[in-house]
Amino acid sequence: MTTIEAPPTALPETRVRGGGWRHRAAYAGLLVGTAVLYLVGLGSSGWANAFYSAAAQAGASNVTAFLFGSSDGANAITVDKTPAFLWVIDISVRLFGLNTWSILVPQALEGVAAVAVLYATVRRWFPAGAALLAGAALALTPVATLMFRFNNPDALLVLLLTAAAYATTRALEHDRPAPVASRLRSLVGDRAVRWLFLAGVFVGFGFLAKMLQALVIVPVLALVHLAYAPAGRRMRTRVRDVLVGGLGLVLAAGWWIALAELVPAADRPYIGGTQHNSVLELTFGYNGFGRLTGDETGGLGNMNADAGPLRLFGSEMGGQISWLLPAALLLLVAVLWLTWRNPDRDTDGGAAPAVRRIRAALVLWGGWLVLTGAVISLAQGIIHPYYTVALAPAIAALVGIGGWYAWRYARLLAAGTVAVTAAWSYVLLDRTSDWQPWLRYLVLFGGLLTAVALWLTATMSRRVAAVAGIAAVATVLAGPLAYSVSTAASPHTGAIPSAGPAGAGGGFRTAGGGNGAPPGRNAAPGAGNGTGIGPANGNGPANGNGNGSANGNGIGSSGGGFPGNGFPGNGGGMRGGGMNLLDAPTPTAAVVKLLQANHSRYSWVAATVGSNSAAGYQLAAGYPVMAIGGFNGTDAYPTLAQFREYVAAGRIHWFVGGSGGGAGMRATSGSQAAQRIESWVAAHHTGRTVGGVTLYDLTAPTS
Repeated sequence: MTTIEAPPTALPETRVRGGGWRHRAAYAGLLVGTAVLYLVGLGSSGWANAFYSAAAQAGASNVTAFLFGSSDGANAITVDKTPAFLWVIDISVRLFGLNTWSILVPQALEGVAAVAVLYATVRRWFPAGAALLAGAALALTPVATLMFRFNNPDALLVLLLTAAAYATTRALEHDRPAPVASRLRSLVGDRAVRWLFLAGVFVGFGFLAKMLQALVIVPVLALVHLAYAPAGRRMRTRVRDVLVGGLGLVLAAGWWIALAELVPAADRPYIGGTQHNSVLELTFGYNGFGRLTGDETGGLGNMNADAGPLRLFGSEMGGQISWLLPAALLLLVAVLWLTWRNPDRDTDGGAAPAVRRIRAALVLWGGWLVLTGAVISLAQGIIHPYYTVALAPAIAALVGIGGWYAWRYARLLAAGTVAVTAAWSYVLLDRTSDWQPWLRYLVLFGGLLTAVALWLTATMSRRVAAVAGIAAVATVLAGPLAYSVSTAASPHTGAIPSAGPAGAGGGFRTAGGGNGAPPGRNAAPGAGNGTGIGPANGNGPANGNGNGSANGNGIGSSGGGFPGNGFPGNGGGMRGGGMNLLDAPTPTAAVVKLLQANHSRYSWVAATVGSNSAAGYQLAAGYPVMAIGGFNGTDAYPTLAQFREYVAAGRIHWFVGGSGGGAGMRATSGSQAAQRIESWVAAHHTGRTVGGVTLYDLTAPTS
């Protein structure tokens, strides 16, 4: 039985046409189905990531807050990211008011757009079936479902990087234009140059969404153009093209960097996530190389004992992203080898156009997958499981392109890929064995049967083969589909959401190495055990679960599901406030009433340590709340002297005590200003307990 044929020689130099109304209807169904998956039930997640919701509230009401990404409308401090992803949400809030839907719908629409762009990219060079499979694989990736229903930067990042891949693909379709008298006119008229410039712009705005993570794929985009541009473009022309693309990147990202660096510090908010109020420090430090080395000043230190080549398959990340990862890697290697084994040389000695296009696509998406996957796998700093959504377009494209090639030219490869995917799906489903226990057996045995059917149908009728192919696709997508539906059916809040059913994600790893369910997830009791890094009585053991009970020597009871000793949540913590490092509190009506009283007299109705704590009070009160020390409470803003000046000028009404930023962050690097401020407030103002928290009236000193 022959299972390997020579690859096609007639794939056009332009977009693959045809497909008929059935494919157009299937494409429309793909987008509608994606929209339903991403939009239905969004309201159940409330503010989702309250940290960014509060920033959207600020940006919708103040131009400076919009431009710089301030966490409050009085522009004390920014979020610890560049603000492009917030701009989209800010506009939505400005148009439709502050509510769950105005915050989360933009992310859902970005997800639908990402699926459409990926489909369009694959469809340029491959049949509609390959594009539909790629789009469906992206839409049903559990971590993609999570992020496109959540207000983190990753949704816009994925869309922009997918758009950059599309623009790079379009650039490869154009040879040199006819020469004209002016070199500038020739450059501007060169469609390949224009597309590469646009690719650079997309990456540049991706940088403004999530900083250096967007730049990981830049070497891949450059390599693809240098290696696979049409033969009519000489190497020096290709180098020039890449440099023009780099110019687009610098212009798209550089204007904001220059603005943040050149505007005097007194005229803009403090740059969150830094010790020296510099966006360059944020870029290359806390959100840059610190994520790779674990040396993040102001961060939580190295919490990644699972770093290594198998991290993407482990308990924390496997159920989020790796369902189709073995298939993508297998197809990438096999199809590259097969196309080199059957090069089908053309008359000028180079690879035939169709084969060249296949290789270019594989290098583009394979390079994206391998390079980004290596960075996430080996990074020693803070890397959350949902970061893996950046891999989803590459995995989906490789499955679509490689699956088409295997189906058409290497049926044994297709059968093997289905069998491997079914086996791996069984492993992932077995990790949540109490959830839909029948599903893992259905996927395993169904996958093995369809794999055999695919192998046998190589010599059967096309109709029988089509039925086997459809069954194979349904089998390999069943696992991620089930996890995605479970994700969409569950509310997600807090700073570290997780896709899939309870127990699917490994959660946040404490310094002692224990795992627990992420905040906002409904994990079963006993989801993780570990040693905390508590500020109270040291290293007592802690048992974390999604409902937030914590047993150990920490301060207070955990209300946010954060595992580990000494990381209390919304319960009774220091001075009655509880710690809210990764989850925002929900203040009582009595507290809100006090915060809103005479609000027009103050720049900030309250101040508290940590951005999530501040976000909870700000969203409830509707007026600015200062986040002392930024996200982790360790930023060098404000200093005690600055804070005392604000208090003396009557700009802050209340101080909310017990947010945990002071005691809870003593074990980390960064500024100690938050502790000094908290101690100063307690020494010079009288606190009173209202609604379970301690409030200090900063307008009424005790001495």
